[in-house]
Amino acid sequence: MHETHAPATMTTIRSLDELTELIATRRHLYLRWSLGPQTDLSTPTSRDGLTGVELPGLSANPLDVEDWWGERSLRTWAARRLYDYSHLPRVRDGRVRPWLLYGREVARGPDNEPLVRDVRPVGWVDEEVIAQAEQEIARQKGPWGPLSRP
Repeated sequence: MHETHAPATMTTIRSLDELTELIATRRHLYLRWSLGPQTDLSTPTSRDGLTGVELPGLSANPLDVEDWWGERSLRTWAARRLYDYSHLPRVRDGRVRPWLLYGREVARGPDNEPLVRDVRPVGWVDEEVIAQAEQEIARQKGPWGPLSRP
């Protein structure tokens, strides 16, 4: 059995540039939107929203840059990864916040998202970073919105 504990306090990532630097220098980072590690790590599983099925890990979004991204802006990559699920506090629970973690992918969820175990929290992502990500996305050519279901 793998034990995972949340730290008493976590650092906070305060800028999109800081998040970009983390992505540039570390591998196997994930982003999770939830009430935080203190809640998630007591039972490190997620549930499928449609069926209620318990999933074998925490759903999270990988931050590692894919090869197909090429030489494009890492800042834009970071912004998009953060922005895609920025609707969750509005549609699920206003207390939901993004946080970074290291984890080991054990499966894929119903939306093909990684499910991770052996989670090690890294830090909270400040609301200012979300605002900066929104600005970065707004500067892109194509229209884009967060991945949101009605």
